[in-house]
Amino acid sequence: MLHRKFLISAAILSFPVTPALAQQDAPASERQQRGLADDFHDDDMIVVTAPYVDQLDILAGTSVLTGDELAENLRGQIGDSLTGLPGVSSTSFSPGSSRPVLRGFQGPRVRVLTDGIGALDASNTSVDHAVTIDPLTAQRVEVLRGPAVLLFGGDAIGGAVNVIDKRIPRDIPDDAFHLDAIAGYGSAADDRSIAGSVDVPLTAKLVIHADGSFRDTNDVRVPGFVLSPVLRAEVLAEATEEAGEGHLDEAAELTETANLSGRVPNTASRTQTAGVGAAFIDDGGNLGFSISYYDTNYGVPARPGAGHAHGGEGEAAEEEEEGPVTIGLEQIRADLRGGVNLGGFFEALNFRAGYSDYEHIEFEGDEIGTVFSVSGIEARAELVQADHDGWRGVIGTQVLVRDFNAIGAEAFVPKNSIESWALFAVQEADLGDWEVEGALRFDQTNVSANVVSFDRDFNTLSGAIGLAYAPDEEAFKFGANISRSERAPSAEELLSNGPHIATQAFEIGNPDFTTEKSWGGELYARWDSDDVQLSATAYANLFNDYIFEAETGAEEDGLPVFQYYQRDATYYGFEASASAVFARSGGFDFSADGVADYVRAKIDDGGGPVPRIPPLRLLGGIKAQSNRLDLRAEVEWSGSQNKVAAFETPTEGFTMVNATAAWRPFGKDGGVTLLASANNIFDVNARRHASFTKDYVPLSGRDIRISAKFSF
Repeated sequence: MLHRKFLISAAILSFPVTPALAQQDAPASERQQRGLADDFHDDDMIVVTAPYVDQLDILAGTSVLTGDELAENLRGQIGDSLTGLPGVSSTSFSPGSSRPVLRGFQGPRVRVLTDGIGALDASNTSVDHAVTIDPLTAQRVEVLRGPAVLLFGGDAIGGAVNVIDKRIPRDIPDDAFHLDAIAGYGSAADDRSIAGSVDVPLTAKLVIHADGSFRDTNDVRVPGFVLSPVLRAEVLAEATEEAGEGHLDEAAELTETANLSGRVPNTASRTQTAGVGAAFIDDGGNLGFSISYYDTNYGVPARPGAGHAHGGEGEAAEEEEEGPVTIGLEQIRADLRGGVNLGGFFEALNFRAGYSDYEHIEFEGDEIGTVFSVSGIEARAELVQADHDGWRGVIGTQVLVRDFNAIGAEAFVPKNSIESWALFAVQEADLGDWEVEGALRFDQTNVSANVVSFDRDFNTLSGAIGLAYAPDEEAFKFGANISRSERAPSAEELLSNGPHIATQAFEIGNPDFTTEKSWGGELYARWDSDDVQLSATAYANLFNDYIFEAETGAEEDGLPVFQYYQRDATYYGFEASASAVFARSGGFDFSADGVADYVRAKIDDGGGPVPRIPPLRLLGGIKAQSNRLDLRAEVEWSGSQNKVAAFETPTEGFTMVNATAAWRPFGKDGGVTLLASANNIFDVNARRHASFTKDYVPLSGRDIRISAKFSF
């Protein structure tokens, strides 16, 4: 049945289309604000704008990184590049693997997208798997929260991160070619990176694109001991016990591990990417494609004391010392985007599709441990309604087919397939000072694993409605959203059953899980004027049959057991941001800004806190900005997290001081920006509570970074 629906949807989607909610002739100032244009193009050029966030106010909670701000925050993985935004933390498993954490949610509840389509990798299956999106090639990053994510999937209850690049060109350069490049160095991990792209117009309507990037890092430097105080005390206690039993070599090894400092072993990485694309763009629409390659090799830090066993049935389980675990990952990807302007009730039909062939190998020393492979295709189409007296919207369909396989002694998830098909609609009506917004999404998902005789279908329905007060002549807006979300369990939550060497855990799922349901509510207020921007949101989610993974305290094959459970749960919290220009002098604008976020999550009926929830975080900074020079200093304070699940350790708070400078020698329109930053200036030992590895992988110490960005 799903195969038939996929074919029908594919036939519907096969029209060439434009990005959702796009305006073909957006003003130059609007294009600059979106980070999609530069000063090397005429104002009347045709621009294929970034999809999904241009028009509908239900998306008003979007945070955006672009331009110099994006360049200043670039790290090896997208999760670590976004932590300055409100409500955003990171899994920070290692420098080579990090996914965003939104409002305390991670894993399948946060979708990581490239231009509206999933990354089609294995990063959502486990925290040690890298996201195959290189921030070096990003042009713009959007973080979507709340009801907005119904455009991308009912399972993304926490939100979505949409990374927009230029691999499928969005405009025709005026000159013979357009070049963008960035190169940088970071001291904490000897981080050397370079990336560049070139766009060449072949005709007035046809443009080709090529890009590439390279990043190489060593083991990351950290202040103080590598192990957290709690874990270090445990390891020293084990050393004392071993010494008392006469095992002096084991005691010496444990003592050496406890006293490890300076650098985190096995955290080096090397990543390289390449891509080519082309697009045809004219007044009637556009059609483009790209092919890209992603390759990375990175270390997986070892959890002290974690052993594991190999052995078939009937053999004695015997712990073995393995070499360091590393991951070698490759992905080949093909993407298609197109559009046609329709006129009439529907102004545009939009299409986006992606195909991925992905494989990564988990090495144990020089030996191949487990091979993970993913092949999949995701496609979506939207019919965009023209504005009719303040009523506008989009309706669409989305399909996903993904085949996953793991081969090796520690294949903790069996070979499985996921097929899903969805219909969605988002509508908005402008009623003068009031706006009404609504969204509805239906998903049908099939999860099958023939090797364990598993085959289940899940039907889910999600929706949202919002009301906002926004006087036409005022900068103020106040609103409320209510949403009902439902998601199918992931294959990992259903089918995991085995040792996973990279996370050093024995993971157990439950094939009988039902769908996860949530009622959510938001209250928000925003002020947006020339000199002052304020935003505050309070939210809550009440879950039925919430799925989570927690340590049980048991061991299997010498590894700690982590099991998935399904219980009712409650999330609530707030996020706020503010920015205000308080003085102007000598060609500089002086401003202050701040971010605050907090989330509390607990399992109902006395089940205790949900694991790995970030604590209260405050960030404040001051900035001096001119045509040529920007200077900024900031302080980030993260509270302690003592509300922990069973067998989870508390995390101490920290305060970090950072400073950045950006110099544009030829002015803002000159195409050259030189950046320098000092992060964690006072070399503080800091750990993210959302990280699975936070007790033995602290954040980097003092990190002096320099980079240069060019656009010609």
